[in-house]
Amino acid sequence: MALYSEKVFDHFKNPRNVGEIPDADGVGEVGNAKCGDIMKMYLKIRDNVITDVKFETFGCGSAIASSSMATEMIKGKTIEEALAVSNKDVVDALDGLPAHKLHCSVLAEEAIKSAVQDYYERNGIPYDKSQFPVMEDCEHCGEHEVRMV
Repeated sequence: MALYSEKVFDHFKNPRNVGEIPDADGVGEVGNAKCGDIMKMYLKIRDNVITDVKFETFGCGSAIASSSMATEMIKGKTIEEALAVSNKDVVDALDGLPAHKLHCSVLAEEAIKSAVQDYYERNGIPYDKSQFPVMEDCEHCGEHEVRMV
């Protein structure tokens, strides 16, 4: 069996929705450059629907593929549908990732949540804070990173 699926290769070689949205309604950044990958996700939201999404990722092929797939999965979805996307959903959509690369799919899920949280905060929309990422120290390098608690 190949280490990476054709979908992972495709989303790595031809990533969808790359770039930034200058007037984004929500922006989320997760990860830590010193320890590994960083993902930044930009959302444009109208009437509770994600009308546009873009990403910038500094990281490995799995991180880029996970970011690309996650954006494809939430574009055109409601905020609630986007928040329901799990790292497992991203992995399944990519037809799998090696065990040592699963953290890339976790970052993709966290980037979505971080961008939605930013949208909520910018617009004074109440939300359950326990459902979103928080900053904490990375156990590997001691630097700050965003993680789910």
